[in-house]
Amino acid sequence: MSEVGSTKRFRPETRLVHGGTLRSQFGETSEALFLTQGYVYDSAEQCEARFKGEDPGFIYSRYSNPTISMFERRMIELEGAEAARSTATGMAAVTTAILAPLRAGDHVVASKALFGSCLYVVQDLLPRYGIETTLVDGLDLDQWQRALRPSTKTFFLESPTNPTLDVLDIPAIAEIAHKGGARLVVDNVFATPIWQSPLSLGADVVVYSATKHIDGQGRCLGGIILSSEAFIAEHIHNFMRQTGPSLSPFNAWVLLKGLETLGVRVRAQTDNAAKIAEALASHPKISRLIYPGRADHPQAELVKKQMRGGSTLVGFEVKGGKAAAFRVLNALQISRISNNLGDAKSLVTHPATTTHQRLTPEARAELGISEGFIRFSAGLEHADDLIEDFAQALEKA
Repeated sequence: MSEVGSTKRFRPETRLVHGGTLRSQFGETSEALFLTQGYVYDSAEQCEARFKGEDPGFIYSRYSNPTISMFERRMIELEGAEAARSTATGMAAVTTAILAPLRAGDHVVASKALFGSCLYVVQDLLPRYGIETTLVDGLDLDQWQRALRPSTKTFFLESPTNPTLDVLDIPAIAEIAHKGGARLVVDNVFATPIWQSPLSLGADVVVYSATKHIDGQGRCLGGIILSSEAFIAEHIHNFMRQTGPSLSPFNAWVLLKGLETLGVRVRAQTDNAAKIAEALASHPKISRLIYPGRADHPQAELVKKQMRGGSTLVGFEVKGGKAAAFRVLNALQISRISNNLGDAKSLVTHPATTTHQRLTPEARAELGISEGFIRFSAGLEHADDLIEDFAQALEKA
C-alpha cells in the first residue's frame, strides 16, 4: 500500500478529508474497507520478523488493520498527537486510558461532573483493583491541589462537562497534575476537536467517544485514545493487544467518512445551538440556561481562552420539575428523546432519569442536575423550525 504524505501542515478541514489515507494498488478514491481478521505472509521468516516488530505490517485485526490505521492517523493529524489507538466504544477508550497505566496502590483524582459510566469506572471499578480515587469539584483548583498524593498518577476530567456544560481550566489543572508527577486525561467529546485542543493546553491524553460527533449520524460505536508515542507504546498498545477492546474495520471506515464532514457539521450544529440558547434564555418557563458560547456562562472568560467556539449542546431547566420537563420532551415534534448526542438529528435527554440516574438525588443536586433539567444536542435542521418546536412544547410545561 502507498501512504499519502502528512497533512499536518494543512488546516483542520483539509486534514479531515485527506489525513492518514492509505491507497492499495488499485488507487481507490475512497478509503478501502479491509474486512479481514488476519493476514498472510510471504514466508515463515517474514512472519517471525513481523511478530518481533522487525518487519512493518499487519498481524491480526484485533490490534492492527489498514482501515483502522487510517482512522487513527487521521485523528492523530487532526488532534496534533504523536500516536493513537482506537477502541470499540467511547467508554472502552476512557476505561483503557485510565486503567491501563495503573496498578494497585495508585491514586486517581477526577472531577465529580462526569458522565454516569465514567463515574462508575472511577468510583466503583478502580477501587476493586486496589486503585484509590478522589472526586473533586472540578471548578475548584484548590481541591485538585489538596487531593494530590505521592501515589497520584492520573487526573481525569470532562470539559465542557456532561450535562451541565461547566468549563474546567485545563491548563491550570494540567500544571497541578504535572507538578505532582501525575498525567491529565481529558474527555473532549462535548467540545469536539473542532473547538478545543486539550493537548496544546497541557493535557497528556485525550479521549473521544467517536460514536458522537465523529460519526455524527447515529450509525456505529467507536472511541479513540490520543497521546504521546511513549504513553501509547508503554501503556496502551499491549493492554489493547492482549485484552481486545478493538474497533471493527467496518466501524473505522464509517468513522473515516464521518470525519470528512465533521467540521461542516459541528459548525452548523454550533450555530443552531447558539440560536436555540438565545431564543430560550429569556423564556418565562425556563429558570436556568447554560451555553458555553454566551456571555452569561459562568466560565465565559475561560471559554474564550481555551475554546475556539461554543458547543453543539445546550442545557436548560424547566420550571415545574420532572413532570414539566417530561411534558416538554413528549411534546417536541422535531427533537427526539435519546441518550445520544452529536447527531445530525436534534436530540433531547433528561439526565436525572437516564445518563445520571444512578446518582443519589443529593449527588445530582450538587452537580446542578435538577429534575427539570434537559440537555439539548443540536442537529442540522433549520434553526427556526427547532425554535418554533420548542416554543410549542414549552407551552405544555
